[in-house]
Amino acid sequence: MRIVLIGQQDFGKAALEAFLARGDEVVGVFCRPEKPGTKPDALRVEAQARGLQVFQLDKLTGDDAHQAMQALAPDLGVMAYVVQFAPQSLLKVPKHGTIQYHPSLLPKYRGPSAISWAMSRGEKETGLTIFRPSDGLDEGLVILQKRCDIGPDETLGELYFNKLFPLGVSALLEAADAVVAGTHQEIAQDESQASYEGWFLAAESQIHWHNHIDVVYDLVRACNPAPGAWTMADGKKVFIFDCRKHRIGRYGDSKGKPGEITLVTEGSIFVSTQSGQIEVLKLRADDGKKMGAGDYARANGLVAGSRLG
Repeated sequence: MRIVLIGQQDFGKAALEAFLARGDEVVGVFCRPEKPGTKPDALRVEAQARGLQVFQLDKLTGDDAHQAMQALAPDLGVMAYVVQFAPQSLLKVPKHGTIQYHPSLLPKYRGPSAISWAMSRGEKETGLTIFRPSDGLDEGLVILQKRCDIGPDETLGELYFNKLFPLGVSALLEAADAVVAGTHQEIAQDESQASYEGWFLAAESQIHWHNHIDVVYDLVRACNPAPGAWTMADGKKVFIFDCRKHRIGRYGDSKGKPGEITLVTEGSIFVSTQSGQIEVLKLRADDGKKMGAGDYARANGLVAGSRLG
């Protein structure tokens, strides 16, 4: 099978390695140009190390992209973590068209931050979709889906790297075989179940301590390791990572007001919220490194009664 891979970073690299490992021919790789001073693209580095043709184009809509794709004469195009718009005129050049990976059960959570949105909303299940890319973002015909649970204490990083990443690579292989063999089905997405969410960035990752403890806890998990759920502590922006939640069921067990530190221990700080307390274990100041929350509190004068937010 002659494959053209369009993608970037670790997921794109893993997909490249998987196709090559089973004997497919990757005839070309398209990846976005890297910005000066940024981390080298893992896909680009691996493809060049293997002597493959690499195309780093500012956009995939121009004649140069179309001419390169036509010259490669691929059987199938594979999109593995793509952030550039790819027009249908390009994606239909391969003999069997193009397939794309998305880390949600489409049509739910279309958009660039699907995993964060699902986790922040307390979903207990998610999955991935391999589909035919269309001009609409994540709106194409579904080829296959894989489901996985979201553990109650699982973080964004754990869910992605332990489940959605490896499941996604194997699903791309499975879908590629079915498409080339002509044994697959293509099913239209149910628009009545569709949702689109944009990037999960600083505004979306701010902690509001007056929310329910489950909302706060799920937000922290959905932002760990990036972008990091944040709050203000004595005028400084602080990102919170590892934490535990301690729920209460009686008024007599409530302590402090939302956002108030109720206890500083050797390794953590307890912060009050609705229906319980969040025990913060790891945090990072905006200008610092990750450290234990208890150490940070002692170094910065945070004590019981200090307020966050």
